[in-house]
Amino acid sequence: MVVVAGQGPSFSAGLDRSMFGTLPSQLAQGDESFLELIASYQAGFTWLRDPSFVSIAAVQGHAVGAGFQLALACDLRVAAEDVQLTMAEPSLGLVPDLGGTQVLVDLVGYARALEICATGRRVPAGEAQSIGLVNLVVPNADLTAAVDDLAAAVSASPHDAVTATKALLLGSRDRSYADQLLAERTAQMARIKALAEGQR
Repeated sequence: MVVVAGQGPSFSAGLDRSMFGTLPSQLAQGDESFLELIASYQAGFTWLRDPSFVSIAAVQGHAVGAGFQLALACDLRVAAEDVQLTMAEPSLGLVPDLGGTQVLVDLVGYARALEICATGRRVPAGEAQSIGLVNLVVPNADLTAAVDDLAAAVSASPHDAVTATKALLLGSRDRSYADQLLAERTAQMARIKALAEGQR
C-alpha cells in the first residue's frame, strides 16, 4: 500500500514555474535529451500504477497541473471537501505530460476531459466525486482517518489477489475481450494454485 499526501493546506500546486527559465537550455541539449527528461518525470508517476501494490491519493486543497496528474496516477483518490482539481497546463501554453490525459479520459470520458483541460477550470470536490475523479469526499478533518480506513479495507483482502486484479484491470484497455477472458482464466488458475498451496 502506498499513500500519497501533501503536507500543508494543498496537495500540490503543480509545476514550479521557475523551471520555465531553464527550458531553453534543456532544449538546446537536443530533442532526445529533452524527451528523456520528460520520460524521467513520467516514470515517477507511472510507478504508482505498478500492479504490485495499491496507491491512494489523500487530496486536500489545490491539486493543480502536475499535482492533479499525481492524484490521477494513484489507483484511488480520497478528497477533502476543500479540494480544487485543475489541469492548468493548457492555460500556460503547455500540455499535460505526466500520464494524466489517458487516466482522465478513462475516468470522465473524452468530452468532459477536454473541457476540464481546455478551460483550466477548478473542479470542486462534490463535482469531482459525481463525475468519478475521486472515490470519496470527506470533511478536511477526517481525511487522514478516511484514507486509513480505505487502506485497511484494501489491505484486508489477500494481497496477491488484489494485485492480480489490479493487473487485470490495468491491462484491460489494451486487450480484446477474448484476450481479457484468457488473462482472467490464467490469473485465476495461478490464484487457485497458490490457495491450494496454502498461500493467500
